[in-house]
Amino acid sequence: MSQKIGWVDNLRAIACIMVVIIHATSFQVVSFSAIETPSWWIANLLDSAARPSVPLFFMISGFLFWGEKSAQTRHFLRIGLCLAFYSVASLLYILIMTKIGFWPSLRHILQKPVFYHLWFFYAIGLIYLLSPFIQIKKSPPQSLLVVALVLGVLANPQLPALNWQGFHLLPVNLYISGDAFYYLLYALFGRALGSLEMGTRWHGWAAAAIFLASSVMIAMGTQHQSLINQNFAETFYTYCGPLVFISALSLFLWSKQALASFSSRFLALISRHSLAIYGFHALIIIALRGRHLDFPQYPLLNIAYLFTCGLGGGLLLALALSGVDRRRWVS
Repeated sequence: MSQKIGWVDNLRAIACIMVVIIHATSFQVVSFSAIETPSWWIANLLDSAARPSVPLFFMISGFLFWGEKSAQTRHFLRIGLCLAFYSVASLLYILIMTKIGFWPSLRHILQKPVFYHLWFFYAIGLIYLLSPFIQIKKSPPQSLLVVALVLGVLANPQLPALNWQGFHLLPVNLYISGDAFYYLLYALFGRALGSLEMGTRWHGWAAAAIFLASSVMIAMGTQHQSLINQNFAETFYTYCGPLVFISALSLFLWSKQALASFSSRFLALISRHSLAIYGFHALIIIALRGRHLDFPQYPLLNIAYLFTCGLGGGLLLALALSGVDRRRWVS
C-alpha cells in the first residue's frame, strides 16, 4: 500500500469512528436539562470533535475523483446498490421495530432517505456526477487559505450575523445558498489539500492545534446557544458551519502528514468495512435505545456502551455481509 493510499484509508476509518461517536452521544447532548452536568459536557466535547466526520468523507471522495481519475460506472452502481440495500434494511427495521409503517417511509424515497443517516448516499452522488468535469489544479497554500477564509467563514451563511451601528458586516453576501455548495467545497478542498506538498512537521501539529481549538469552540458555542434558546441548539454542530469547516480542513491536513507512514490493522479493518458500518450502526444504536436496552441513568457508561455496540455490531454485520457480497458492492 502506498503512503498516499495509506493515509486516506486511515482517515476514512477515523471518519467512520467519528460518525458512530456522534450517534452514540446524541441522546445526552440533546438533553437540555443535563446541560450543566459533567457528563453533558463530555458528550458535547466528543460530539463536537467528531463533527468533521461526514465532511471528511466528501473530502476523501474529492481527493480520489476530482483529479486525474473520475468516478466510473461501477462507483455509481455501488452507490445505488448501497442506497437500495440499506434502505431495505432500514425499512425492515421500521416495519418490525416501530409503528411508523412501511409506506409512509417509502413513498418519499426519491426526496429523502427512509432512515436519517442514509442522506449521505444522496449527497455523495453529486460529487460522483461532477467528477468527469472537474480536475483541481495544484494551488499555492496562500490561495487555498484565502478561499477557505472567504467561502468557508466570511461568506458562510451559517456565520452568526455581525452588525455595527446598523451596518451589516458579516456574513458577506456571495449568494451562497444550500448545503450542497459546501459538500462540493469540501470535495474541492479534499483534492487541493490532498495534492499539497506538506512542509515541516510543525505544519501538521499546527493543524492539530487548530482542530482541537475549533472543537472546543463548537462545544462552547453549542452550550451558549442552547442556554440562549433554553433548549438544545445544534447551530454549531451543522456540517456546513464555519467552525466545522475549519475543523474538517485542519484534521484532513494533520492526517495527511501524521498518518502517512502510520500502520494499524484495526484502522485498516474499519476502513475496509466503513461503508457497511455506516449503513448498520445507526440501526443498532436506535434499536438498543428504542427497546430500552441501554443505560441512560449512567450517561458516560451508556455512551461507551452504545459506541461499542454500534461500531462492533456494525463491523460484525459487515464481516458477515462481506462473506456473501464477494464483489463488495454493499459491504
